[in-house]
Amino acid sequence: MKILLIHNTYQQKGGEDSVFENEYKLLNEKNIVEKLLFNNNDIKSPLDKLKVGFNSIYNKNSAKIVKEKIEEFNPDIIHVHNFFPVASPSIFYSANQFNIPIVMTLHNYRLICPNALLFHNNKICEKCINKSFAINGVLNGCYRESKVQTFALAFMSYIHKKRKTWNNRVDKYIALTNFAKDKILNSSLNLDKNQIIVKPNFVEDNGFDYDKEEYFLFIGRLSIEKGIELLLRSFENSNKKLLIIGGGPLETIVKESVKKNTNIKYLGFQNKKFIIDKLKKAKALIFTSIWYEGMPMTILESFSTGTPVIAPNIGGPNEIVKDYINGLIYKANNLNSLSTKIDMLASNSNIHKQLCLEARNFYEQKYSVKKNYEFLINIYKEVISDEKKENN
Repeated sequence: MKILLIHNTYQQKGGEDSVFENEYKLLNEKNIVEKLLFNNNDIKSPLDKLKVGFNSIYNKNSAKIVKEKIEEFNPDIIHVHNFFPVASPSIFYSANQFNIPIVMTLHNYRLICPNALLFHNNKICEKCINKSFAINGVLNGCYRESKVQTFALAFMSYIHKKRKTWNNRVDKYIALTNFAKDKILNSSLNLDKNQIIVKPNFVEDNGFDYDKEEYFLFIGRLSIEKGIELLLRSFENSNKKLLIIGGGPLETIVKESVKKNTNIKYLGFQNKKFIIDKLKKAKALIFTSIWYEGMPMTILESFSTGTPVIAPNIGGPNEIVKDYINGLIYKANNLNSLSTKIDMLASNSNIHKQLCLEARNFYEQKYSVKKNYEFLINIYKEVISDEKKENN
């Protein structure tokens, strides 16, 4: 199978970029795969941002680049991971000229929310989901705290809703969870339910270890939406040990807490090997986000090492983590609920052992390299088959 992967990379590499590269390597082992990358590196000045913002509606140059790539490569299918802002929806129109089926992964909520997170003013926000034009997002400057940039993004989405681009130009969307799928289906996009399929992300097999040590672990950005304040409060005045790996705007708060609580240790940024080694020995991964996370790779990595996860009852984590099966679920942003689950796991070795076994089992059944390849190829085959039927 000849597969063309398209992705608009981010100026600061993030999870979507990693998923794109992982899927490229995965597919390239058994197929003929090429990737076409767009980037935001030239977006620096306010004028650049304004120009790119309005070009995001339909970038003629990007459309030309995709057209030339299709003529050169002649793919059987195109898989788009991110089109914003440089690639733009123009790439879908170029592909449609050649009747090449298109699959797009919905890594975030950008099609229904200007900042792509459904999160504003430090709390979940769904005000724009059912509106054709995201006026609330514009008034609040939700995207990068800029009303102008938010307007450009909201207008792009609005125009393509009116043109039925999202309905008619993409054959199949991949949502990472059923939660995300439901949010998209119950929105102003008005997509057909058969247009979206759920396929999780995957991680490499990091090896597992059921001989755990007596510490809990947090890995991630030190920011408000990650629930850092709740995390710290749940271990203050406690004899339970917490290790924190990461960095971000709340780093000062973390360091202050470390000074006051000898059971909390801050390890800063660390490389992948160091993180995996800590995951393998952790009692559990603590996940305290207060927004609708998609499919956090840290949770999948934790499962691969046989380490259970304590997660909130919202968003993707609430679907990935099964209460008392591969981890524990607590009431989001609720200190008492989180502390109770931490105490229970620390004191009950039988439950902990079972959670470790099931965490690894879930990885092998749903989030391994082998399983993900099967999921992805079957999606491609189905979409290609449907396209042939329509053209005959």
